Amino acid sequence: MAEKEEIFTSALKYVGIFQFRKFYEFCYDWLTEETELEVAEEKYEEKLDGEMKHLEIKWVGRKKITDYFKFEVKVTFRIIGLTNVEVMQNNQKTKANKGEVKIKCAGTLIRDYEGKFETGSFKKFLRSIYEKWVIPSRIEQYEDKLAGKCNEFLAQAKAFLDLEGRK
Repeated sequence: MAEKEEIFTSALKYVGIFQFRKFYEFCYDWLTEETELEVAEEKYEEKLDGEMKHLEIKWVGRKKITDYFKFEVKVTFRIIGLTNVEVMQNNQKTKANKGEVKIKCAGTLIRDYEGKFETGSFKKFLRSIYEKWVIPSRIEQYEDKLAGKCNEFLAQAKAFLDLEGRK
């Protein structure tokens, strides 16, 4: 069985005006292009409450790094009280959305994802030696890289929302 270790977990919250469609596309594009993750939407739930929408979206992105290591990033969006509004932008009325956005991002480093070292107790022993004495610096390097990418994603999402809200 693969060894999974959650390396990074963080969240952000934003309340204000933004364009949901552009934000959704920006986040998806950033994850697939900048981190080269294969992103799949596992959940899209929409609830109507009068004029407001409440959304819950869950994405899982995976990327094989080597034959032994794999990245897995889980992103959860909760949008509460999403309503349509009109705002003035460059002296023109533009359609936008208003609401509260919560994003949670968790990054997991998966080791031996194909289970090659799980076929016997001797191989498990070899794996522990391999991880403890042969590749500890490589494990740390991949952990830092994964945490950095997750942190950068949240920073980019926050920057996008802040810029959209100021227009």
